[in-house]
Amino acid sequence: MYDSVNFRLLQSEAGEADFLAETPCFLENVGEHNYNGEMVITGSLNGLKVSLNRYQIKVKDGSLCKWFLGDNFQTMGRGDTQRAIEKLSDTLHLDMSKASVTRLDLAQNMIMQHPPEVYINHLGLLKFATRLQEPSGLYYVQTNGRLCFYDKNQEQKTKREPIPELYKDKNVLRYEQRYTKRIATQLKVGEVTGALLYDEAFYVELLNRWTETYNAIQKINDVQLNFGAMKTKRDFYLMSSISFIEQAGGQLQMIAQIKEAQKMGTLTRKQALDLKEVVNNACKVKDGVMVKSGAIIELDKKILEAVKFYR
Repeated sequence: MYDSVNFRLLQSEAGEADFLAETPCFLENVGEHNYNGEMVITGSLNGLKVSLNRYQIKVKDGSLCKWFLGDNFQTMGRGDTQRAIEKLSDTLHLDMSKASVTRLDLAQNMIMQHPPEVYINHLGLLKFATRLQEPSGLYYVQTNGRLCFYDKNQEQKTKREPIPELYKDKNVLRYEQRYTKRIATQLKVGEVTGALLYDEAFYVELLNRWTETYNAIQKINDVQLNFGAMKTKRDFYLMSSISFIEQAGGQLQMIAQIKEAQKMGTLTRKQALDLKEVVNNACKVKDGVMVKSGAIIELDKKILEAVKFYR
């Protein structure tokens, strides 16, 4: 499930290695730069960017999965991750298992029945995140990272990169969780190192967080009227109310609109309270009178299968 991983190894963690004298020999496209009197060397390693000075080396801005497996359509689990870090260590002649992880992406590509936008249109608000719908996909911006849902094949076509045979002419939805800041604090560990990435307990915890974050996203347009449960006019009015709430973006979005109308003076405090009560009561009885969208059922199943298979 790992994709992009950024590493930082300090000189104090590298034993007697001399970064400036030794490491550039193992890099491609080497360049020398001077920043405020300090020598900085940059280079690449088959798609991974490398920068170093006498104090530290950084490996960044590339997919570890693609570097090791050839593409990032495949899933890189614990075993592959350990082998990838061992290969990176051998290539650089440095022990990268000791390096700090400064960015970590966990992702899965899922072959779906329908185009990715069908599923993206069912994903609503996420608490403590800003929802951004863009032509390239759906993004949830968080304080220390982001979630991404997008069409993986379309991304490959845009970058003019090959699509593996298994995924050609398929609907491929990618769900990606990116940790970009304060990773150790978020994951409640002292430090995230290369070696920790393939620790079983740590890996399982990451998969749980990946799943739980998806489950925390409010699903919108995810229900349809269950006409088999409709017996009276009251049932119809109730179902109509629920349907309208769902079309408006769900319970949270509807409540937010009511609050906004109250602040603008369109609704009185009592009117706002009455409408909130209607919304909350309708959502409490949604089960039974509404049926879940097939798209959400399928996506829920794919998310569950992803973590079950790769634990």
